[in-house]
Amino acid sequence: MFAPTVRRALKKSKTLRYGVPMMVLIVGGSFGLREFSQIRYDAVKAKLDPEFEEKLRRNKVSLESEYEKIKDSTFDDWKNIRGPRPWEDPDLLQGRDPQTVKIKRT
Repeated sequence: MFAPTVRRALKKSKTLRYGVPMMVLIVGGSFGLREFSQIRYDAVKAKLDPEFEEKLRRNKVSLESEYEKIKDSTFDDWKNIRGPRPWEDPDLLQGRDPQTVKIKRT
């Protein structure tokens, strides 16, 4: 007899219906966020493969060296070609004859 009345009282309690689940979400969410943010810090501390590190050390590419490569280039002769949409034929869009392209592909 005591159990049904207690159960009915607990069902009517707004604290147990709304407050307790809210607190569980807040506390559980903080633990979950801690785990996810820890993954980020672990990824930063991860070591690279020694062969890859050596390759990175040998490859000394700087902004100045890349600038020297393209300094004398002229970019006046480029043509802006729009990529095809799924329903368009890419050969027609780029100004090529589709018949000659089909012959070359086969």
